[in-house]
Amino acid sequence: MPNATARVFVRLLPWTSPDGKPCFLAGDGTGYVSRIADQMEEEQLSSADDLIDEARQLLAARAWTPGELHLLAVELTAALADVRRVAKSRGGRLTALGQDAPDDADGEGPRLPAEAFG
Repeated sequence: MPNATARVFVRLLPWTSPDGKPCFLAGDGTGYVSRIADQMEEEQLSSADDLIDEARQLLAARAWTPGELHLLAVELTAALADVRRVAKSRGGRLTALGQDAPDDADGEGPRLPAEAFG
């Protein structure tokens, strides 16, 4: 028999449906899909870190081509979208847990300190 006191949360997942719509998971945060989502979020954040390093190196060289800059912009845009989704998901989970989250002044969701993502 399921634990009647277990809390169920709705989590924004770090991927979208085939038609680009957000995917959500309802659960207590300990199941298989939650663990896969956690792992994917960590990989997305790690990839963003790597891309930031690459961007810094490319820009520091001051010898880039327009094609290189275009590719960098495309990759940085994709990474930023992934990181934003992770931030929204983690912010939503903090709020659901009743933890203090900074005010939502602009309607875009909670604003979290950088330490919340480490």
